[in-house]
Amino acid sequence: MSAAKSERLLNLVILLLVARNYTTKDQIRALMEPYRDSSDEAFDRMFERDKDDLRALGIPLEVGYVDKFFEDEQGYRIKRDAFELPEIDFTADEVAVLGLAARVWRHAGLAAATSDALVKLKAAGLSFDREQLDQVAPALAAEEPAFEAMWQATVHRTPVRFDYTRANEVESRTRHLQPWGVVTAQGRWYVVGLDTDRGEPRMFRLSRIVSGVAADGDSGSYTVPEGTDLRALSESLTPRRPDRTAVVLARPGAANGLRRRAEVSATGVTGPDGTLGWDELQVPYVSESDFAGELLGYADAVVVESPAELRSAVSSRLAGVVAADPAGARR
Repeated sequence: MSAAKSERLLNLVILLLVARNYTTKDQIRALMEPYRDSSDEAFDRMFERDKDDLRALGIPLEVGYVDKFFEDEQGYRIKRDAFELPEIDFTADEVAVLGLAARVWRHAGLAAATSDALVKLKAAGLSFDREQLDQVAPALAAEEPAFEAMWQATVHRTPVRFDYTRANEVESRTRHLQPWGVVTAQGRWYVVGLDTDRGEPRMFRLSRIVSGVAADGDSGSYTVPEGTDLRALSESLTPRRPDRTAVVLARPGAANGLRRRAEVSATGVTGPDGTLGWDELQVPYVSESDFAGELLGYADAVVVESPAELRSAVSSRLAGVVAADPAGARR
């Protein structure tokens, strides 16, 4: 279906849904530009096809008389109770797509076009119910405060800056980005673009933006590289989900960074130093190498129990530290 026809069908749905009474064929023609600009014969053919298409899509187009006392003028309408959908369950990915569609509906200029259409209805002497439009617009939306500003920056190609807090960090840092697009991944909203501080594409989760999104340059001052596939790029930049779990002993009150994502499986455990009170943590992780480096940052506050490969990786890292600075290791 062409974009022009999709727009025409949507406009016809809006017109017939908001009208309180039956709308005649002549009134519909006068109110909708594609019909108005067609010859009588072309209009009749187009209108009949559009009615058939709406019915094929499951939209209940009702035919009745404009004056219930004088059955001499036929009109059309869409009843709200027949148009409403029953409750539907969506998957997380489907909800994400619908959420984006809802944002596009609300913020891509459709509100102004709809207002113009309602003005025309009023000028034609037809009464209408503005609230009926809620049945056409998607009800889902992304709630992150940064969504709208980031979306607009993407549309207008405006560089931005914002304060961002990474996972497992407390302090935020200012980032500078040329946003290429807003996408979903793993049920979250992200912006993908060129991180101008690092000179390479990066992806930022919108819910971790802790400041306003401010313009950092002129609109239209950059272009998205030709051939960029935002979906493929976002998949390559999406952090992997933890697919393994380590058993780690931690001193009481220590290793808070680990504890935030760990499950405490035992307390009052005897530690490697022979003292009681250690906690046993089940910690999910992705990369053995990265997690080993993270564990080293906790020094003697944590000890890896399993898996053996992770324990070996930590031991190797410690051996490397000792070999590089034997005197420091004794201090």
